[in-house]
Amino acid sequence: MKPEALATLHAQSFSTTPRPWNPDEFRDMLASDGVELLTEAEAFAVVRHAGPEFELLTLAVPPAQRRQGLAARLLAKLEALACERGASDIFLEVAETNTAARALYAGAGYLQTGRREAYFRDANGRPVAALVLCKPLT
Repeated sequence: MKPEALATLHAQSFSTTPRPWNPDEFRDMLASDGVELLTEAEAFAVVRHAGPEFELLTLAVPPAQRRQGLAARLLAKLEALACERGASDIFLEVAETNTAARALYAGAGYLQTGRREAYFRDANGRPVAALVLCKPLT
């Protein structure tokens, strides 16, 4: 997928919190060391490998594509890649207000390990806390 297509899907997926990334942000991120793009139909995840950890930077599934297992398949791809690369953990930040994503991650075995106040901003500029989630790989 090209950065423009990623930005379009991201904007469809994140209309409130966090703000969508633009094509230049995708271009720069994907050019960074250790960053990879995982895709599944009309959905994607951007991940970064950093030492013994993998970080899920963003996972985007537009509303019309939800509840079809795409996010779960992306998480499975992430976990397989992380295990293949010898990672010990996968971590991510999720908006406290994103109940659907929180349920997805809880169902996949992610546990809350921290909280970051005012980490995100919603569409109206109000601060939203991020929950730091982690999944140990054994």
